[in-house]
Amino acid sequence: MKFGGTSVGTPQRMKNVTALVADETPAIVVLSAMSGTTNSLLQIAAKLEEGHAAEAAEEVSLLEAKYRQVADELLSDPALLREAHDRLARLFAALRVHLVTPRPGRTEKEIVAYGERLSTNLVYLYMKQQGIDVVLLDAPGFMRTGADGEPDQEFISSRLNAVLEADPGHAVYLTQGFICRDHKGEIHNLQRGGSDYTASLIGAAIGAEEIQIWTDIDGMHNNDPRFVDNTSPVGELHFDEAAELAYFGAKILHPTCVLPAKSANIPVRLLNTMEPRAKGTVIYNAPSEHRIKAVAAKDSITAIRIKSSHMLLAYGFLRRIFEIFEKYRTPIDMITTSEVGVSVTIDNLHHLDEIVAELSELGSVSVDRDMAIVCVVGDLQWENRGFEAAVVNALRDIPVRMISYGGSNYNISLLIREADKVEALRALSKYLF
Repeated sequence: MKFGGTSVGTPQRMKNVTALVADETPAIVVLSAMSGTTNSLLQIAAKLEEGHAAEAAEEVSLLEAKYRQVADELLSDPALLREAHDRLARLFAALRVHLVTPRPGRTEKEIVAYGERLSTNLVYLYMKQQGIDVVLLDAPGFMRTGADGEPDQEFISSRLNAVLEADPGHAVYLTQGFICRDHKGEIHNLQRGGSDYTASLIGAAIGAEEIQIWTDIDGMHNNDPRFVDNTSPVGELHFDEAAELAYFGAKILHPTCVLPAKSANIPVRLLNTMEPRAKGTVIYNAPSEHRIKAVAAKDSITAIRIKSSHMLLAYGFLRRIFEIFEKYRTPIDMITTSEVGVSVTIDNLHHLDEIVAELSELGSVSVDRDMAIVCVVGDLQWENRGFEAAVVNALRDIPVRMISYGGSNYNISLLIREADKVEALRALSKYLF
């Protein structure tokens, strides 16, 4: 069971989470930092980087005062409250060490790691107060990434199962999401949203019955509720459908989250902490349903077109293009091709100038900025008639720069101007749902 930042964002919500966990034991529970804490810690790290140590220290003191107040509201047992204040004092003392002896290149990761430690220590003590048999596990003790920066699933599985076997039989094992160690043993993390990834990796490691991701929304919706009225949760999704939606803009789920669960064939259920009786969305190897299920959109996309008439029918053209993007470690979202040209989209612009300069050696290059990818997901196997026509017809009044169809059985992607995104999402909801 993984609970996000808003789910543990106040003392009352911590109590609500504990009540939910008590009904689901035995369980491994993964917590994010309290909402707002990671941003505060990032600001502290940024002030240190800028040389403003006094301002960073002031921010740390404000954060400590906030957590002491949370502890006072959360815990009524005097002994546990004293223990909470002792634990907070130790954590903030360790945090202040970074203000005095920062480590260039490491300080931000080390500072940000305190967010999850703070939330888990307080919830651990509240669970003890409620009589739950709970053990607190330090995630960096078993969560590790390899030399490639990706989670080391074999290490995680071996180390975590050894930890559980050494202290078996407890109702709840509580741990931190997001944080881990790298292959050198340094504190690291799974990037923003990585608590979902932690839960999925743990679920796969122990062969869990189910992986539950608890957030503040009742499942993955069929469109973006921030822009479209009357959206509804999708009851069931295939792993690949969920991955497409997460990657292309559905904020409820981290894009990498489903990969370990998919490999281990463990269902992932998206649930709402604020409405725990809502059915939510279950993600598994769902059978085809012959329908379109959901729409998502991704902003800040840049399209690059490479046109070269002298490359007509020449082999090696695509390889040379891809090698340039590989050289600058820049992933491609969409690709379309013709005999004399290739169009691709990217969302990482750190090396755009260098990429364009090298592509220009292969042909003429044009760049379109401020674009958006709209992703339509469902049972989109090519034998199903009319689905792609319905999508294109829904957008008949909106200029479409690129269409990608057939790369998977679950997705049609369309590139449009970012300014047209909201109109496109609403048109697709009207015509498809």
